[in-house]
Amino acid sequence: MLKSIPDSMDAGVVAQIEQRLASIRHAENVAIPLAIESGSRAWGFPSPDSDYDCRFLFVRRQGDYLSLWRKRDVIETPLDKVFDVNGWDLAKALKLLLKGNAVVIEWLMSPIRYDVDDAFRDDFLRLAGAVADRAQIGRHYLHLGERQRRTYFRNGKSVPQKKVFYALRPAAALRWLRLHPGAAVVPMHFPTMLTECDPPAEVAEIAAALIEKKARTRELAAEPLSAPIGHFIDAEFEDARAWTESMRAAPSPESRALCDAFFAETVARFHSN
Repeated sequence: MLKSIPDSMDAGVVAQIEQRLASIRHAENVAIPLAIESGSRAWGFPSPDSDYDCRFLFVRRQGDYLSLWRKRDVIETPLDKVFDVNGWDLAKALKLLLKGNAVVIEWLMSPIRYDVDDAFRDDFLRLAGAVADRAQIGRHYLHLGERQRRTYFRNGKSVPQKKVFYALRPAAALRWLRLHPGAAVVPMHFPTMLTECDPPAEVAEIAAALIEKKARTRELAAEPLSAPIGHFIDAEFEDARAWTESMRAAPSPESRALCDAFFAETVARFHSN
């Protein structure tokens, strides 16, 4: 099992998250081969008061998948100002991956890991690289970014600067995909992604300053979107509208077969007894 928790994270909170995961394993009789941190901490731009967004993938027993009375494909724990801990069934994650949902790829790429089975993660990443349609992944980020752009950055109004990341991160992901035409698995860590997509120097400088400022204060001033950031976001969204049109209408039979095989092998591996 692979664990990677930065020293900046509250050890007491981490211990409580690990306790929740242990309770879920026992109460639901599931395996949890991947439990990671999502959200701003894993993206690389946390605030001092960022909550903890633990996400996990779980695998039920074979009998649960064969039963007429199927159990839910999500497991949720009580949400509060500190804890946001919930997870997806492996079957749900695979189906969403085939539909072009990039969330499961982000979970697999998270640099913050509470409890991760190395072989499971590596095999799932290889599968994602083989079956994910990069145009569908691009469409995922385009829809996400455009929604945030419409919500927060209209008519030159001032907005809290932390909201800039809500549109800037999807724009950077789209640029990364455009500059890596053979890849569909985008880095989750935003500073890494930004470095690898070679943005204009002014965009990189503004982003780095915002990350540094966000790490120091709970509240960032509300300001109009800066011109270089706005141009970068809009240019990447405009470009992506063209190249994401090539996305598949449905997953190929080969991709479905690969996911079927991975699912069956994983269930057998974690519930062999």
